[in-house]
Amino acid sequence: MKYVLMYTSRPDLEAAVPPERQAEVYQQIFAWFERHGASFVDAGAELQGVETATTVKAPAEGGDPVVVDGPFTEAKEMIGGFSVIDVPDLDAALAMAREWPPLIFPGVAVEVRPIVDHGAM
Repeated sequence: MKYVLMYTSRPDLEAAVPPERQAEVYQQIFAWFERHGASFVDAGAELQGVETATTVKAPAEGGDPVVVDGPFTEAKEMIGGFSVIDVPDLDAALAMAREWPPLIFPGVAVEVRPIVDHGAM
């Protein structure tokens, strides 16, 4: 079954982590991807910061969609990247997510969500 892993963090909490500790955990992230390589459907992507975001949203009262700078959601958390995995079941996806190295930091989470299979409908 295919799932998306969305890697989230809190920029305000992330800023308090010393750069050398961030670099150390980044190496652990590379190892995590290597260890679970067979489960990845694609390479996924690490996203640039929310300050680079542009959002297209529905207008308040009809008309054309509106383009705004920045993310549309008003949240403390940001999605820093994502991966698509193909594993036997939710338990396998959760086992992978539990090993995500940045989970040692406050405010970090991995959202695990199944992908809709329109071919099965």
